[in-house]
Amino acid sequence: MSELIRVPDLGGEGEVIELLVKVGDRVEAEQSVLTLESDKASMEVPVPKAGVIKELKVKLGDRLKEGDELLVLEVEGAAPTAEPVAAAVAAEVPTAAEAPPAVAPAAAPAAASVQDVHVPDIGTSGKVKVIEVLVKAGDSIEADQSLITLESDKASMEIPAPAAGVVEEVVIKLDAEVGTGDLILKLRVAGGANEAAAAPAAAPAPASEPVHRTPPGAKPEVAAEVGAIAALAAAAAAVTPPVRDGSKVHAGPAVRMTAREFGVDLAAVPGTGPKGRILKEDVQNYVKAMLQKAKDAPAAGAAGGAGIPPIPEVDFSKFGPVEEVPMTRLMQVGAANLHRSWLNVPHVTQFDSADITELEAFRVAQKAVAEKAGVKLTVLPLLLKACAHLLRELPDFNSSLAPSGKALIRKKYVHIGFAVDTPDGLLVPVIRDVDQKSLLQLAAEAAELAEKARTKKLSPDAMQGACFTISSLGHIGGTGFTPIVNAPEVAILGVSKATMQPVWDGKAFQPRLMLPLSLSYDHRVINGAAAARFTKRLGDVLGDIRTLLL
Repeated sequence: MSELIRVPDLGGEGEVIELLVKVGDRVEAEQSVLTLESDKASMEVPVPKAGVIKELKVKLGDRLKEGDELLVLEVEGAAPTAEPVAAAVAAEVPTAAEAPPAVAPAAAPAAASVQDVHVPDIGTSGKVKVIEVLVKAGDSIEADQSLITLESDKASMEIPAPAAGVVEEVVIKLDAEVGTGDLILKLRVAGGANEAAAAPAAAPAPASEPVHRTPPGAKPEVAAEVGAIAALAAAAAAVTPPVRDGSKVHAGPAVRMTAREFGVDLAAVPGTGPKGRILKEDVQNYVKAMLQKAKDAPAAGAAGGAGIPPIPEVDFSKFGPVEEVPMTRLMQVGAANLHRSWLNVPHVTQFDSADITELEAFRVAQKAVAEKAGVKLTVLPLLLKACAHLLRELPDFNSSLAPSGKALIRKKYVHIGFAVDTPDGLLVPVIRDVDQKSLLQLAAEAAELAEKARTKKLSPDAMQGACFTISSLGHIGGTGFTPIVNAPEVAILGVSKATMQPVWDGKAFQPRLMLPLSLSYDHRVINGAAAARFTKRLGDVLGDIRTLLL
């Protein structure tokens, strides 16, 4: 019997980057038939049943979403024969018809149901670390009460309870690595009879699946053995990496991000996934092998000039009492990102100042209007609006250097990140389409994102896609600093504390409120004259915000 197989729920749209089967192939239930890649992750799509591929409805490069036609599968005879067998049993045993009602009494006594609580979509395809478990077995919790705290490479977030109830069992462990869909705990929900009754109804479905699941049963041992051999092979091959065309590397976004963090060229990494696909473990094994190689031959590495001389280790305890305080994961990742940007980007910083006397008067005059709208109007929304205007006017600042180094990728959107100081480290939430929003909208969104950052509720998606970054230290102090460009962006604006200064107007010195500006930029993309024009124009716009209306 032929059956049309459609794309299951993927949570979004994806591109077909790999076809794992062809017409005529026999497949098992849950066997992967293709690989889709979205903006955030790559995933393999399985078939729900065993059978033979009769027709493929997709090709490489197609973009698919839930419900799209995937393939035509000739389902094997086991499933169709299930109905006649069941009918025969029913005919021979008249009491079989009474069997279904017998299931119902089992569910009836349950006045409350035990519900599995899973990790929701956390915006990343990889694993994140459990840094806090906030409940224990026996605790009574309310709906939306935080259960655990997770920390990813970019943010920490608290996972809330979907309903009120009593914690039956906490499955998740502190410091465990978990991903979307992993079980957190079992929750006894009061008055959940409907949910409890739904479980037995779904239970008979797997009864027809043992025939298909038996063959894969032997696979974990084989897979473990193959994985171990592949890991060893990857580590060994990494010492003498193969030469490959980097543009044809098969790897998902999460793997590419890992490679960027370690500064690894994926073209040199042997892939152990299906058809040579590079896995996250392959990158890690490659890095381990390279570190071991460097450790085995430190003299050769130093002579080659490829590395940076390490800072010597010092036993500080011999000078006095010390305490070792572990860095949070956010701080570790932030340090690695800043170090990578500093090493890869030729930084130059342009210093200037803007007369914001009239701007501050305007901000104060609009204070009542902002409060009526329920927001606090600070200088940040005004800076965001001014910078968005300049990113449109000077598009090189709204670009990134192409990986080839031979072209600029100019962005047709204006998303701006702003630095937020939190107890766990520096976070940079991103406001999208800044050029299309009003000052009050920007003020409200900036306040909301900053609060989420400080309370560990900022999702990874909220910190991606920036074209430009603003780092303001004006509320603390200082007369200037040299911010590090957040690559692949090409510029970042540092803002220091505004002070009243005497400014010569041609006849006399006048007291003016001057705002120090520090524009760091990637000298491969931006030259000094362009940077000077940017800060000069920014000063003009901030000096008279009405020019944005022209």
